[in-house]
Amino acid sequence: MGSTRGDSAGPRLVELRIRNLAVIHDVTLEPGDGLTVLSGETGAGKSLLVEALSLLVGERASTELIRDGMDRTLIEGRFDPSGDEELARRLAEGGFGADDDWLILRREVRRNGRSRAWINGSPATAGGLKRLGQRLFDLHGQHEHQTLLRPASQRDMLDACAGSGELARLVAAAYAESVGIRAQMDALRRRAAETFERADYLRFKIAEIEAAALEPGEDERLGIESKRLENSGSLLELTASAYERTYAGEDSIVDHLAAIGRTLAEIQKLDPAATDFFDLHETALRTSEELGRLLAAYREEVPHDTGRLEVVRGRLDELFRLKSKYGPELSGVIAAGCDARAEVDALESSEQELDRLESESSAMEDELSRLAGELSAARRDAAPPLERAVEAELPGLGLEGGRFEVRFTELDEITASGVETIEFLVSLNAGFELAPLGRVVSGGELSRVMLALKTSLTGVEGPACLLFDEIDAGIGGEVAHRVADRLSKLAAAQQVFVVTHLAQIAARSDGHFVVEKSTGEKATASVRSVAGGDRVRELARMLGGDPDSDRSRSHAEELLGSAG
Repeated sequence: MGSTRGDSAGPRLVELRIRNLAVIHDVTLEPGDGLTVLSGETGAGKSLLVEALSLLVGERASTELIRDGMDRTLIEGRFDPSGDEELARRLAEGGFGADDDWLILRREVRRNGRSRAWINGSPATAGGLKRLGQRLFDLHGQHEHQTLLRPASQRDMLDACAGSGELARLVAAAYAESVGIRAQMDALRRRAAETFERADYLRFKIAEIEAAALEPGEDERLGIESKRLENSGSLLELTASAYERTYAGEDSIVDHLAAIGRTLAEIQKLDPAATDFFDLHETALRTSEELGRLLAAYREEVPHDTGRLEVVRGRLDELFRLKSKYGPELSGVIAAGCDARAEVDALESSEQELDRLESESSAMEDELSRLAGELSAARRDAAPPLERAVEAELPGLGLEGGRFEVRFTELDEITASGVETIEFLVSLNAGFELAPLGRVVSGGELSRVMLALKTSLTGVEGPACLLFDEIDAGIGGEVAHRVADRLSKLAAAQQVFVVTHLAQIAARSDGHFVVEKSTGEKATASVRSVAGGDRVRELARMLGGDPDSDRSRSHAEELLGSAG
């Protein structure tokens, strides 16, 4: 048996269910810790398990994978997320709560081309799955699933090796803050330029409005005063007439009421009970006398000043002109003056604000430069040991003469990821030039390069689960044993899945599943866990012998014994 580990070092896949994926109708896989192997005859459907996992972690979906006669494919994975604070942070940022302490991902692909995803029962995007999937799984096999081919992944691996992951996050944060400050400065400059272009107009506007010394409601008050001044003669005439008729004239209302009072007194002599009239008569008399006094006072107050009338008319003309330009109401004119003053004040203070931001920007640029310099130094210090460690692993993985290099390309300016780009180069044949990974290696070779990297980075934080497909392509004999040994050691620290046809690798597994395809009216693939005699028979088949012969079984048992 291969490595056996206790508690999982981070998240792990607990259950994988696949429905209606090509020849798979309904399969449930329950892997354990350590090294899990999937084997089976060529064409049985082993690669479909890789496709299922790639869909589950957000890779591109194709309707061609949907089983004939079915309208959708559904993949569901249940993970134990224990011990990964970064994964918990990403879940919290996305608003995906825990589901009974499990992380459950679901992906559905419909015949009409629509794809849907869920995280802990909540709708999500394929991009959301991918962000979590990068934390959960590294897939190594076919190039479109290769994490190792992504420049960002190569950079993250080097940062993991250098222990500079936190420093890289600080650089990204400082860069974002620096960009934000520069954006504020650009916006302030644009606003200042726009204001500057019309500053003369604004200052003229302010001077005109402030010189007018406007008062709220002034136009209404002056309008009333103007009307009184314009009609002062008529007001005096009418007031005098009303005063005479009410109070001062020989035939005034007051005189009539006095006569009525005497008549009422006569009535009371004849009828002592007729007293109600007297209260009303007294009220009428007092009211008339008060009206007379008010008319007299008003007559004294009626203005008759042609000079004042001209002043009021001039002021009303001025207010009308200002309202026509800046109104339409006087309150709008006053507000326009305040707004113009605020704009000019902002323009005058923008220089101080720009000075403050420039100082802040300079300080942040210095901090960013310092952090980026430290990050670059840490990366460059970590690169040679990583190169040596990977190159030391390559011969044992069947890549004799292989070379590995971390290439740094200096950038003209600092970016969110530092002051340089990072690229992994390899040469897997003696005499060949180093070149980027994606241009020089097959799927199997790339998987083995990844295995060399992961072995060199043992103990360094990264995705908790690894899946290798095609890692055994073109190898056998002693190389197969070495690859199996590396996989087993790697699985001591994390969950590792391998799709393989090599018995040497299968013999080192902690869990062994066989993929089988039945023929009939419609081909259907199934997956079963093998142990004991069934596992011996499968290893015998993988060794190329008759699984029922004593000799083949003995060979398989010997392989299992040496693996243990």
